[in-house]
Amino acid sequence: MAAEAEITDLFVVGGGINGCGIARDAAGRGLSVVLAEQGDLASATSSRSTKLFHGGLRYLEYFEFRLVREALEERETLLVAMPHISWPMRFVLPISPEMRFESETPTSRLLSAMMPWMRGRRPAWLIRLGLLFYDTLGGRGILPATRALDLTRDPAGAPLQPRFTRAYEYSDCWVEDSRLVVLNARDAAARGARILTRTRVVSAAREGDLWRVAVEGPEGRRDYRARALVNAGGPWVERIIRDVVHAEARGGVRLVRGSHIVTRRLYDHDRCYFFQGTDGRIIFAIPYEQDFTLIGTTDMDHRGPPEAARCTEEERDYLLAFASRYFAKPVTAEDVVWSYSGVRPLYDDGASSATAATRDYVLTLDAEAGAPLLSVFGGKITTYRRLAEAALAKLAPFTPRASGAWTARAPLPGGDFPHDGVAALTARLRARYPFLSGYWAGRLIRAYGTEAECVLGPAATAADLGRDFGATLTEAEVRWLVTREFARDAEDILWRRSKLGLRMTPEQAAELDGFVGELVHAPGVITSAA
Repeated sequence: MAAEAEITDLFVVGGGINGCGIARDAAGRGLSVVLAEQGDLASATSSRSTKLFHGGLRYLEYFEFRLVREALEERETLLVAMPHISWPMRFVLPISPEMRFESETPTSRLLSAMMPWMRGRRPAWLIRLGLLFYDTLGGRGILPATRALDLTRDPAGAPLQPRFTRAYEYSDCWVEDSRLVVLNARDAAARGARILTRTRVVSAAREGDLWRVAVEGPEGRRDYRARALVNAGGPWVERIIRDVVHAEARGGVRLVRGSHIVTRRLYDHDRCYFFQGTDGRIIFAIPYEQDFTLIGTTDMDHRGPPEAARCTEEERDYLLAFASRYFAKPVTAEDVVWSYSGVRPLYDDGASSATAATRDYVLTLDAEAGAPLLSVFGGKITTYRRLAEAALAKLAPFTPRASGAWTARAPLPGGDFPHDGVAALTARLRARYPFLSGYWAGRLIRAYGTEAECVLGPAATAADLGRDFGATLTEAEVRWLVTREFARDAEDILWRRSKLGLRMTPEQAAELDGFVGELVHAPGVITSAA
C-alpha cells in the first residue's frame, strides 16, 4: 500500500505574484506550504504588467481612496525591501486643454453636474488637487513631492510637441515584475515552502477537514493533503473553482487585456511620461532596459483563453497614435521591437467598461463544507504584500500555530542594502570584478543585488564565467538561474528572469535553450532554490 501523503498547512495553486507572496508570508509564519504552478513562475499576468509600483493616480477619479492609500503606503515599504529590483521614478504629466475624463467616472459625473460648462474636461486645477492628495494620502517619506515644470526650459519638454508648455512632475516607482515573483518564491523556499513549477493541479477534493490535491508534473502524478487550499490562479481562478474543485464560485472575474509595445529609445532622460487622451484613457511612456521605451497600456475586455492574449494590430496602432499626439517625432510601427499582452483578472463589480472595473482585490473564503478554500480575485502588483497579509488573516482560524505578520520591509534575496545604495554597490562590484563593463555590472546589481558576487563567484576574468551566450549572459549566470531560480528553458531566462531577449539573436537563444536543457537533465544538478 502506498504511503499516505504528508499533511501540509497550505496548498497554493498559482505561481504569480499573489500565490508566491502568500506562500512566502505563510512560510515565514512557520506554516508548511506547497505551491504548484502549471507553467513557469510569473509566466502569465505577473510578467506582463506595466512594471510599476504606483498608487494609481487615475483611481482617485473612481473614489477608490482605500486602494490608493494602501498602494501609496506600500510603495516605500517595498522600495526598502527590494532596492535592487525597484527604484523611484519621476513621472511627467503634460497639461493640455484636450484632456478628458472617461465619461462614466464618478468624478466626471460630479463635475458635470456642478460645472456643466466643463463638458467632460479634466482641468489642470483638478489634476493638481489630485496630486496633492497623491502626495499626502500615503504618508510619503522617501519619494520627492510633486512640482510644476516649465516644459519650454526643462529637458523633459524637448521630446514633446511645442504646444505642451506646462507639466506636473510626481513620484512613483519602477519594479521588475517577474523578478519580484521569483524572489518571493525563492524566499518562500528558503523558509521551507516547496515550489513546484511545470506542475498542474488536476483535482482537489475535501476529505473531512483536509484537502486531497492531485498534481501532475515532471515527476508524474502525486497527491498532497492540506489543511487549507489557496486558489491564486489569476485569470484561471474561476476555472479552478469550477473544473478542479467542482464548486460554485462566490465571486466573478472580469478578464481585461492590457497590451504594451516596446520601441527603440524615444528620448534620453530617465523620467516617465504620463499621457492623457481625448477619450479619457491614459498611457505611460517609460525608459526601459536602458536602450528602449515601454508604452502602455490598453484596457480591453478579453474573450477567450487567458493564454491566448496578444497585442493586436489595433491595440498597437492605438498606442502609437496616442503617443504620437505628444511626441514631436511620430512613433511608428517601424519603431516597435517587441510587444506583449497580459490578462488582468479583475473582480467583476459590474462596471460598464474595462477601464472602470475596480483594481481592488477581493478574497472569498469557503469553509462551510469542511476544509477552507480561499480564492483571490483581482488585485494589483503594488498591493501583493498587503493582499498576502489579508489572506493569512482570513485563514487565521484554521492556522492557529502561525506567528504574526512579518513581511513589511523584510528584504527579498539580494535586497539587504540601503534603498539608495545601488551606485555604491555597483562600484564595489566593478572593483571586485574589473572586467565588467558599466552596463554589465549595472544589470547584475539590478537583477541580483548583494547576490551578484555569488553569481560571479571567484572569477578573475570574463573567461572564468564559462560560455558566453551574448548580451553579457554567461554560463555562470545561467547555472545560477537554473539551480537557484527555477529556470527551465531559454524563455524563462530571456523574458522573465531578465529581458535579454531584446538583445539576443534567435541563434543565440537556441544555443542557450540547448544548454539549459542539458543542464536541467544532467544527473546530480539541483534545480530548486536554496
